[in-house]
Amino acid sequence: MFLEPKDVLIQELKSEFLSFNKVQVFIQREDLIHPYISGNKWRKLKYNFIKAQQKGFKNILTFGGAYSNHILAVAAAADYYNMNSRGIIRGEQHKELNFTLKKASYFGMKLTYIRRSFYRNKVNYDWSIDYPDYYIVPEGGDNELAVKGCEEILINKKFDFVCCSCGTGSTIAGIIRSMNKNQQAIGFSALKGNYDLQMNIKKYVSNKIKWHLNFDYNFGGYAKVSKKLIVFINEFKKKYKISLDPIYTGKLVFGIFDLINKKYFRDGSKILIIHTGGLQGIIGMNKKINQKGWNIE
Repeated sequence: MFLEPKDVLIQELKSEFLSFNKVQVFIQREDLIHPYISGNKWRKLKYNFIKAQQKGFKNILTFGGAYSNHILAVAAAADYYNMNSRGIIRGEQHKELNFTLKKASYFGMKLTYIRRSFYRNKVNYDWSIDYPDYYIVPEGGDNELAVKGCEEILINKKFDFVCCSCGTGSTIAGIIRSMNKNQQAIGFSALKGNYDLQMNIKKYVSNKIKWHLNFDYNFGGYAKVSKKLIVFINEFKKKYKISLDPIYTGKLVFGIFDLINKKYFRDGSKILIIHTGGLQGIIGMNKKINQKGWNIE
């Protein structure tokens, strides 16, 4: 059985800005589920690990970039269950590992680096040839079992809008499956030019629920940031006492607040933000942006 989280907290955000714009905003603290297997990563891995255990696998293989929260979550989960893990990492190996990969290695994950050109075509390669004894979890945990786990995210259905960040789309797909027809889901893409995202979501969901994607707040692409975003993340933490990561949830919340300011949401709307975790990425990002004089507090 996969370890169960504590009761998930839904926290209302209160400020003059939100009152003035006549909306209520709540944030579901999936980030508090586990220090490393947090947020949607926990949800996505739950049924994948259950299946791996049922089939008797002792090894787990997955894929990701150098700042991948998914890589770290798989490493931590495998360590918890005394399983071996291997991460196929996009790009070249650096002399010094960043925090994410260093921590994944600490949890016992073996890292294999491959060329970016090969990585882009990894889905066309049969990895079971090289790793026959490994249970394979797709990049970001994107499969039907991950979507099944994400169906369990929405624990309260009183909200008009449910918003989450999107990478592969499996998180929002699970959320859409669990919504009622009076609700609307908005996915905020963390990647630039993520044109396959909509098609990937449609693989898993029907058209009965209203949902759409927003591509306006990716800040130039995956793991790309700007001073404006960093300032917003720091001010948000000071005001609401909640940390946001710069890769996913920071961009998500920035986008929601900008849309509120632009009167996108009707008066009286109840908006739920899904905090998908990934806060360990702040450490690695700070090392990357310190040279610009920026820092996430």
